[in-house]
Amino acid sequence: MKMTPFFITAIISTTLATIGAVSAQTNYPNKSINLIVPYGAGGSADSRSRQLAQKMSVILKQPIIVDNKPGAGGNIGTEFVSRAAPDGYTIGMGNFAPLAVNKTLFGNLRYDPETDLSPIILIEKGPLILVVNPNSQYKTIQDIVAAAKAKPGTLTFSSGGIGGSHQLSAELFMQNAGIQMIHVPYKSGSAGLTDLMAGNVDMMFDQMYSAVPSIRADKLRPIATTSKKRSPLFPNLPSFAEAGFPKVEVLNWQGFIAPSKTPKAIIEKLNAAANEALKDPQLRELMLSQGNEIGGGTPADFAALIKSEAAKWSAVVNAGNIKPE
Repeated sequence: MKMTPFFITAIISTTLATIGAVSAQTNYPNKSINLIVPYGAGGSADSRSRQLAQKMSVILKQPIIVDNKPGAGGNIGTEFVSRAAPDGYTIGMGNFAPLAVNKTLFGNLRYDPETDLSPIILIEKGPLILVVNPNSQYKTIQDIVAAAKAKPGTLTFSSGGIGGSHQLSAELFMQNAGIQMIHVPYKSGSAGLTDLMAGNVDMMFDQMYSAVPSIRADKLRPIATTSKKRSPLFPNLPSFAEAGFPKVEVLNWQGFIAPSKTPKAIIEKLNAAANEALKDPQLRELMLSQGNEIGGGTPADFAALIKSEAAKWSAVVNAGNIKPE
């Protein structure tokens, strides 16, 4: 077949583009990387992102710059990542709510966690802990269930807002125990916890890292954890599974994500760097001291977790008829 000059030019252009793409992946990264955090500065997602960014910057030999884009329950920052160029220079911290809950909760997200994002690695996951005021009459899960059944719709629980792990933990508990309680949402988890310590609500499912200092200062009384097994931080405290509610398992998790269509070679390089960073002894000690389980593994591992969690929480949100504010 005789090739025309146009055909030859097209072949050369395609070949050069392919070589350029391969070269870009091979040399990646050759400039700074932006790490989008879908929550405000100072929170757990922000702190962990900065800790990992510092260690991965050394491994990758390029700066990783944390950029906070909070709002709409994590949706704004997560959507930003989904719409970024899939070149590995914009990645994000992907969290429990925007990846596994908000699609069902909001119903009209402008991104699809399953098709618009590529999982990189699970960073950590950690159980929540049910706490009450130290002066509370409730000392066990059975106490709470008995009281809720005796006076339906009178016990109250606080949260940091509708659709977060605080509320969803309580909703899962209510659905499995066959009880009804009143949800009292606050603008933040810390505000909900403060009101609990003041005696204005009955209980709260809180993240371990947040509740532990107040528990140790005798400002809160722990009832149970949402893990399958007992937490090493509280070896004498039962889990919900031990107390007869094995389906009440909640792990608040987060990990790195990238825009979909990010080349596999880049995803794998970021995954390897994050796995290496998670081996750091000081970081591991910090994560464990906060009651978290250290993540790691492959992108496929993280994708499987997101898929299973999305199915689980979709059912909980629909069964509880939970609506956004």
